[in-house]
Amino acid sequence: MAIVELKVPSPGESITEVVIARWIKQSGDVVEKDEVLAEIDSDKATLTLNAEESGKIEILAAEGDTVKVGQVVVKVDTSFKPEPKAKVEKIEAKKEEKKAEPKKEAVVEKSTSTYATGTPSVAASKIMAESGINSKQLNGSGKDGRITKQDVLAALSNGLPNVQSVLSNTWKGDRIQERNKMSNLRKVVARRLVSVKNETAMLTTFNEVDMSAIYDIRARYKDKFKEVYGTNIGFMSFFTKAVCEALYHYPSVNGMIDGEEIVLHKYCDIGIAVSAPKGLMVPILRNAELMSLAEIEKGIKELAVKARDGKLAIPDMEGGTFTITNGGVFGSMMSTPIINPPQSAILGMHNVMERPMAINGKVEIRPMMYVALSYDHRIIDGRESVGFLVKVKEMLENPNRMMFGGKLPEEVLLGL
Repeated sequence: MAIVELKVPSPGESITEVVIARWIKQSGDVVEKDEVLAEIDSDKATLTLNAEESGKIEILAAEGDTVKVGQVVVKVDTSFKPEPKAKVEKIEAKKEEKKAEPKKEAVVEKSTSTYATGTPSVAASKIMAESGINSKQLNGSGKDGRITKQDVLAALSNGLPNVQSVLSNTWKGDRIQERNKMSNLRKVVARRLVSVKNETAMLTTFNEVDMSAIYDIRARYKDKFKEVYGTNIGFMSFFTKAVCEALYHYPSVNGMIDGEEIVLHKYCDIGIAVSAPKGLMVPILRNAELMSLAEIEKGIKELAVKARDGKLAIPDMEGGTFTITNGGVFGSMMSTPIINPPQSAILGMHNVMERPMAINGKVEIRPMMYVALSYDHRIIDGRESVGFLVKVKEMLENPNRMMFGGKLPEEVLLGL
């Protein structure tokens, strides 16, 4: 009998402990080589523990346990071999056949009924609508369980409770508390957010963007763009491109403080905040300043899929010189985003709303978005923060500027 010991892998430099977030397999299961056994939470990312050999597993740590990197958490007895896939498929097929048989009978029985159980008559429906009664609150006495007018009147006369008291999503008045252990990732996020508030001179400046030009481009070219590049064209690619150009003109916004030195980055590694099952993640789009809109869209899509599937690795989130977060996808109208350390600034996008705007002395309805730049005043002055946000606004409202270093084509032609 050969036993293989599986040790906790190292998630990255300086991390010595992790938490067993979830066991996907159980002790006694026979697994195949490379099959995922568990999910592991570190300070920075969620990793998976995979079987190094096929065999029967013995689990040595429980869910929620904090374990050391390099600690043995699973033993694999390689003398046990998984059943051949063909055999397993046959067994599953037989199970499906057995399950399917009673289903046919149920369909035949149902087809003989004129009405589904619990369906109210027209008269009953009217009274129920006026009284706020749900059909689930009543037992029908009519044919095939149909709810009649008399059923509704009888229920009302017996003091049927108000509909709000029986809806499943309303408060019940129970004095119950629920406690859940904070994940390692949530603890680290909490510490970092508090440190940002305590250790930076954070301010936020606001502006608004007329999205008409972006809307027009998307309407005209969305089908052709998808045909050529296989991806949709969204707002984020335009914002990323505009941010990269604005960072060139305002390099301090792309900088950071390291001890007593200011580090200015001559490249744009843009963090894109994405929603993941375990919380907000900020994977990095590297050298975004060199990317086309299509490359940015594909890069963001790949990172979002990895985040959704819990496959973001630490290298995907390390570094970053500036971050963009889009609260608008959740309906946010206005917010003050918090800086992602050690960066010095973050841009917040918000919901697009149609609003009346004064255009050349006339009132027009335009799709408008509020944007917010939170920045560290220790390294970025007010003039630079406002200038940066104005530059982003100018390029989004005149997308041609993105092609000419933030200038209009005629300005380039005139050498201005």
